[in-house]
Amino acid sequence: MIETNAAIGSGGLPRRKAGGVATLVASSLSNQLGAASGSLAFPVIGPLGVVAVRQLVAAAVLLPIVRPRLREFSWRQWWPVLLLAVVFGTMNLCLYASIQRIGLGLAVTLEFLGPLAVALLSSRRKSSVVCAVAAGAGVVAITQPDASMDYAGIGLGLVAACSWAFYILLNRTVGQRIQGIQGTAAATGVSATLYLPVAVVILASQPLDGFAILCAVSAGILASVLPYVADLIALRRVPAQLFGVLMSINPVFAAIIGALALHQELNVGQWAGIALIVAANAGAMLLRDGQPKRRHGSRI
Repeated sequence: MIETNAAIGSGGLPRRKAGGVATLVASSLSNQLGAASGSLAFPVIGPLGVVAVRQLVAAAVLLPIVRPRLREFSWRQWWPVLLLAVVFGTMNLCLYASIQRIGLGLAVTLEFLGPLAVALLSSRRKSSVVCAVAAGAGVVAITQPDASMDYAGIGLGLVAACSWAFYILLNRTVGQRIQGIQGTAAATGVSATLYLPVAVVILASQPLDGFAILCAVSAGILASVLPYVADLIALRRVPAQLFGVLMSINPVFAAIIGALALHQELNVGQWAGIALIVAANAGAMLLRDGQPKRRHGSRI
């Protein structure tokens, strides 16, 4: 009987892990579908309006579920939460503004340089230099510098990457000082509060467009709420290192969805650049040695 139970238990582990992997893939797909949905509202309310609605939707869902004890927070806990809130808004706004200028696939790929940089800087292996070189080559292949290139769009993507890197570092501090996910929920609420006047002004300054609002709300659900819940579930089933590797599929999904749904065609060189950055990110996660394995973090 003991052997039978052991066999069942050991058989359940692969199924549990497979379920976690499937959840992460679904999370990545949902994230990029949300970004694509939000981009459909750009002509009406712009990236700023989409991000404002997205932050409000995320806060409206997350705060009632988590119910952070805000009155019990000390200043030592509040200051990283406030910085995290600013990073939330900056990261999403720059990403969406970049998507508007250079397309979903390229913008998301450039944003992934943020977690890649954190992973490379925390690695103790010399072979991580290979990942850095591959990522650099990927950036050159994506941008293909010439006079007609949209350098503003590239710059916004890189600012989003820096913001994601800061998010990872700040999230570690918040996680150490505040129990559970109360800090993340509080930061989401602060970010939504900052964007509330923006949403009011944008929506009040023009006739309401039901389709644009629906697309922006869909972005909040698909790109914030569902991925966050899915990531929490997946992290209970797969190692954090595997989580980081699987996150690398996001730029691939972004490029495919951008091409199929938004008709944002990429040339061979740009696809090669995406592949190089994805490979560099996956390699950096696998090469991390002697460091606590932490998640990249959902982009609320």
